[in-house]
Amino acid sequence: MIRVVYRDPESQREVQADFEATHIRAGREGSNELVLPYMEVSRYHAEFLVGEHAVTLTDRSTNGTYVNGERVFGKQILNAGDRVGIGNVVLTVYTEAQLQQAWDEYNRQQAAAQGQYPAEYYDQEAVVPAHGGDPGHAAGYEADRYGADHYQQDAHHQGGATDDHGNALVVHQQTHGDMLPVPARDVDAVNYYGGESAPVDLKRRVHRRLLQYMDLKTLDMAKVAEEELRDRARNLLYDIIAELEADLDPTIDRDLLVKEVLDEALGLGPLEDFLDDDSITEIMVVNKDQLYVERNGRIEFTGKTFTSHEAVLAVIERIITPLGRRIDESSPLVDARLKDGSRVNAIIPPLAIKGPCITIRKFGKKSLRMVDLVRFGSVNEQIAGFLEKCVLGHKNIIISGGTGSGKTTLLNCLSSFIPNSERIITIEDAAELRLPQDHVVSLETRPANLEGKGEYAIRELVKNSLRMRPDRIVVGECRGGEALDMLQAMNTGHDGSLTTGHANSPRDMIARLETMVLMAGMDLPIKAIREQIASAIHVIVQQSRFSDGTRRVTHVTECVGMDDDGRLHLEDIFKFQQRGIDPDGHVVGEIVLTGYIPSFIPDLINSGLIADGNFL
Repeated sequence: MIRVVYRDPESQREVQADFEATHIRAGREGSNELVLPYMEVSRYHAEFLVGEHAVTLTDRSTNGTYVNGERVFGKQILNAGDRVGIGNVVLTVYTEAQLQQAWDEYNRQQAAAQGQYPAEYYDQEAVVPAHGGDPGHAAGYEADRYGADHYQQDAHHQGGATDDHGNALVVHQQTHGDMLPVPARDVDAVNYYGGESAPVDLKRRVHRRLLQYMDLKTLDMAKVAEEELRDRARNLLYDIIAELEADLDPTIDRDLLVKEVLDEALGLGPLEDFLDDDSITEIMVVNKDQLYVERNGRIEFTGKTFTSHEAVLAVIERIITPLGRRIDESSPLVDARLKDGSRVNAIIPPLAIKGPCITIRKFGKKSLRMVDLVRFGSVNEQIAGFLEKCVLGHKNIIISGGTGSGKTTLLNCLSSFIPNSERIITIEDAAELRLPQDHVVSLETRPANLEGKGEYAIRELVKNSLRMRPDRIVVGECRGGEALDMLQAMNTGHDGSLTTGHANSPRDMIARLETMVLMAGMDLPIKAIREQIASAIHVIVQQSRFSDGTRRVTHVTECVGMDDDGRLHLEDIFKFQQRGIDPDGHVVGEIVLTGYIPSFIPDLINSGLIADGNFL
């Protein structure tokens, strides 16, 4: 048997574990015998082979394992008191013989405290004998010496004793109930179970006890229904709180504590409440202590926290694992989605310096329609009616805008105008679109696997969609070489397709399209690219987010064709004119008609979508 003692990097509390096995793996994964759930620890970091007289350490990590500050290469036999560095954890491993020696020393200390040995046998400056045994105080153990008053405060929790000078004999509870001392240099002076805990410390303690009683990492989730799992964990949490009742502040809400720990253990932690709040549109986790939300277009600090960086990482893995995606040191960023379609971006160290970072673009429980955007003031009835006719008239539309300006929401609304009789193929990095039509094929990109194979980007999916007999192709966002394939699709019988792009104006969107086509790797002259754009794109809708948090359509622009000088000719049909800002900080303005009549109006008339020449 061996005992492993280490200090928790987050709480700085001392932790110890006993193992009867002769082969012990240590790492971040739950399948290890010694689970160290910290980001700095590799999934399978190191192995301990327990022999009759020694413990052999083998490094299995890429970042290295260290003994007394020196990196281990291959295998190394551990000596008594060696410090083993695994990620951000420093372990000390004790064999059964060393523990027995400590136990014998403890018995001698107890006997000394009861006056069973002559006083001169003891060094008055130490608890352990100064004579007999190994030189340097028996096995080299030194007692932690805090004052008698301090010790009496902690003794109730530690189950310890004092010597005849009032000095503490530092002992710790084993899982089977025996009291056994460990070297005091491995013991935190702060009591692990004693004193009044801060809320985060308390949640961390309860969470770790839950993990001890119910191994959530290795539990076969396929065999246990989600509700059953939550019920089992909830019952265990109430039992754990009952065990800690004597140490808990009576003002702490027990039910709220159970909910918060349960959310972190099985859900998305403090993010759960934000996801249920319909007034929140964006959730931003800067690190475990900094959580922000966007409410009504403005960013707010929430004051909520995770218990540790590892808890944030666990939430990320809980989101991406069902989608077959991964995040680790070799692939430290990922795009994913929640069950409700909300878009998730996560990035972890070493790229994220402050700790794991999460950004969630929420999707409302109810899909918005164009009538909702009219009610919000994002568009007026004239623009809504005109864009509906453009979609029904098979005009190719690109929605342009900055990050968080509402492009995807508008794309979803425009896509809802597509007749139910048509076959629609949607292509996205993370599936967000929720179309009401029956005949919708939804495609989603896939990143490369551990071997760097199996990646399917938007460009491959756009190419493949042309073989799937689509009436319409809807691409969530064009941001690379797939723009060329999208333009070719629009030019080859797939009119009425829609996509979005990042740009600050319709003219900037055209320039971005030219750049994205060049990213496809085709050595095309700029004139040929512009001709492709001119024949493919009919309407550009510019969406913007204003300083007051509102999102509005600022331009509806036609791509008319090529000018004589070789530039693309754009004409605004609708334009937002800002009049100023009112005393409450709200942007004041209105959408106006420019007077330009789109060149494709005859097509809409011939299709029966416009009567008597009035395109509105």
